Amino acid sequence: MTDAAPLTEPGGLGRGRRPARTATRVVIAAGSALAIAAGVGYAAELGPFDPGPPIPAPEATKQARAFLADWEAGRIARAAALTSRPEEAERVLKSFTAGLDISEPTLTPGAATAGEDGTVTMAFSARMPVTDLGTWTYASSLPLRKQDDGTWKVDWALSLVHPKLSGTHKFRLEREDSALPQINDRDGNALSGTTHPSLGPLIPRIAGGSGAGPRGAVRLVERATGEVTGTEVSFGKKSERPADKPVATTLDATWQSAAEKALAAEAEGKDAALVALRVDDGEILAVANSPSAGFNRAVSGTYAPGSTWKIVTTSALLLKDAVAPGDVVDCPKYLTVGKRFQNVEASEHRDATFRKDFSASCNTAFIGLRDKVSDRELGDVPGKYFGVGQEWNVGIPSYDGSVPVPRDQTEKAASMIGQGRVQANPLIMASVTATAVSGTFHQPTLTGAAEDTTTTTPLPREVVAQLRELMRATVTEGTASVLADLPGSVGAKTGTAEVSEDAPNNGWFVAHRGNVAVACVVEKGVTGGASAGPVVRSLLGAVPDDPS
Repeated sequence: MTDAAPLTEPGGLGRGRRPARTATRVVIAAGSALAIAAGVGYAAELGPFDPGPPIPAPEATKQARAFLADWEAGRIARAAALTSRPEEAERVLKSFTAGLDISEPTLTPGAATAGEDGTVTMAFSARMPVTDLGTWTYASSLPLRKQDDGTWKVDWALSLVHPKLSGTHKFRLEREDSALPQINDRDGNALSGTTHPSLGPLIPRIAGGSGAGPRGAVRLVERATGEVTGTEVSFGKKSERPADKPVATTLDATWQSAAEKALAAEAEGKDAALVALRVDDGEILAVANSPSAGFNRAVSGTYAPGSTWKIVTTSALLLKDAVAPGDVVDCPKYLTVGKRFQNVEASEHRDATFRKDFSASCNTAFIGLRDKVSDRELGDVPGKYFGVGQEWNVGIPSYDGSVPVPRDQTEKAASMIGQGRVQANPLIMASVTATAVSGTFHQPTLTGAAEDTTTTTPLPREVVAQLRELMRATVTEGTASVLADLPGSVGAKTGTAEVSEDAPNNGWFVAHRGNVAVACVVEKGVTGGASAGPVVRSLLGAVPDDPS
């Protein structure tokens, strides 16, 4: 801070008095104006005098997020313990999800605000999958209050579960009985949850997507009389389809069986998922989950894709001529960008070519190239060329990916290697692989009849050629060597995705052969090559080179 300049020049009093008085009058006038301005500022709540809205206590927002995380994960007792009325909260949360057949909810925290009375309120959005029907989406908020002991608790109220839940009203799930039609594969073979367990939870959704599935609704009813006073959400629609007409799918019974067997044999009992689709049209050949019952990880999962995302990052670099496979891009053990990043097992490849960096999956080399692409390009390229983040009409509910613009350099570094806030699943990564090796995005489809609402641009031929070269090198001399003995020009990319400091990494593996692209994730698989790689190897070793 610098010192203020004097109001008058130094000198004697005599003839210098008038300037001094003038200066004084100016100061007084300025002070008056300042006072007036201050009064206006306070009155209008403008300018530097406005203290702004109260800032929510960090302890309160942390408690709100913990409550939502426990509720989402099914840890109902733990969630209830974070409230002011644990016993009632546990009873209501259990009856709400069980009574409405809700499984695997997604609860996303929103903005938090502080009230003048010291309370904090956090908004959140809820996605409640209702078994065999669809997803109920709504918004609510959590009130939090500081307790006498200084801790924060969720101030329990029925309305926080849903704004319309109260002492006088509750919800009731109503299902309309309807026989499911037969579901056929691409060759007209009947599919069932008995012969293909992973399809058991999907068949009602496939039927629903064709307009022939189950129907139902969540009704708001009076507790005392049971009278329906409103409908919160309806599922299904009336169909003109004859009840005995089968629903055709793009699935291939041979590929579906091989995918399920591969997970059963090689995933070692871990939660895992796999998708195989055709490169030239996006038609899905197989969707498999382990365990087969419950959440459809393959299509609706939200995972950091780890180093399999380097296919997209590499595309962004190649599109700008920012790097070529033969360029030297050093791969040190560590690189610090806000936090320390490292390669798997702290490996290093000094004076490596970019081809080596890709095939060895070098994190630090990719992070070192982050200034070659802008923050916005990291989000634009996935959407423009690969369709990621656009709305896909697959034929069943799906999660279509998210690649937000990085908020800082640390997050940009993480985005370069498929971490940070980048989100995908096996369906997305199988599609990314198909797009990379063909140059053209085709919206994945399970029924072949869904309207394509996406808009994408083909990759340049030279970029596609380089991507194929790099993925082939990953098999012949890199981390995807588990596929090296397969015939044909097989290409692949491995991925190891961090989950948290305390949890083992997820393992990823994507591959292409002939007209098929495959993606697999194994939760807590540690590395992609060692966990997901054998699953993909088992699948490709059991099916024809090129499905019809």
